[in-house]
Amino acid sequence: MTGQVRTVDGRVAGRRGQATRQKLLDCLSEMLSSSPYRDVKVIDVARKAGTSPATFYQYFPDVEGAVLEIAEEMAKEGAGLTDLVAGRSWIGKAGWQTSEDLVEGFLDFWRRHDAILRVVDLGAAEGDKRFYKIRMKILNSVTNSLTDAVKELQAKGRVDKDVSAAAMAGALVAMLAAVASHQKGFTTWGVKQAELRPNLALLVHLGITGKKPTK
Repeated sequence: MTGQVRTVDGRVAGRRGQATRQKLLDCLSEMLSSSPYRDVKVIDVARKAGTSPATFYQYFPDVEGAVLEIAEEMAKEGAGLTDLVAGRSWIGKAGWQTSEDLVEGFLDFWRRHDAILRVVDLGAAEGDKRFYKIRMKILNSVTNSLTDAVKELQAKGRVDKDVSAAAMAGALVAMLAAVASHQKGFTTWGVKQAELRPNLALLVHLGITGKKPTK
């Protein structure tokens, strides 16, 4: 956490206050992993953190406000997903490696932040622009880089110019997000993680290059 941390009424929080605030956020994150978002109450978060609801309200207006703080921090990390694609080659064996790395990195990120991403998806689906912006911030980090990758391949004559780079990139990222949020569900279809990832990487590679990968 960088910069000054302030209380709801604008006062700068000291080191102790910052530690308390972070503990409240950590406890809330933990609770979101095991409880439905709507069931989480301020009194329960405060109790788990070993403090009072009054202390909670010093740092956050409500549970939703605290959830948004967690989501914003997660989105900052999500911006780093662009490194999985930016400047990477999509030609030959390197292209297959890029596809695999993108799938691995994307699915791992989603799994690590599964609880808060469920809340973000719910808020975005309900039309809350704050959650929608956070969701798009994460997805854009990959979509923009994939769009550039398709355009670069088009410039080299390796991908048909009739392909819409933005549409292809957006469709692939939407697919990745849908699969990432459904990872546990694949087991009910008898699909193991070891089978899911290479097949998802194959779809990504076909989408970007229009060709079967060289492995």
